[in-house]
Amino acid sequence: MSEGWQDVDSSCLSEVGYDLPTQILYLTFKKTGLSYMYPGVPQHVYEALMAAGSHGVYFTSVIKPTYPAVETWATDA
Repeated sequence: MSEGWQDVDSSCLSEVGYDLPTQILYLTFKKTGLSYMYPGVPQHVYEALMAAGSHGVYFTSVIKPTYPAVETWATDA
């Protein structure tokens, strides 16, 4: 993964990862511990998520309605 996993200060997300060559965004959710892949996410959307004042609001308003999710695995969140 070119950007690697990053812990985020969010009430919604615990980790965010991004793979630039494949344009896949990876998100792990705090409440469930589940991780999801979001294929086809451009780099500017990933960068905007990381810069957002609220990761959860950005996810809900931009990523969730635009990019289909694929559940990948559960973590020990």
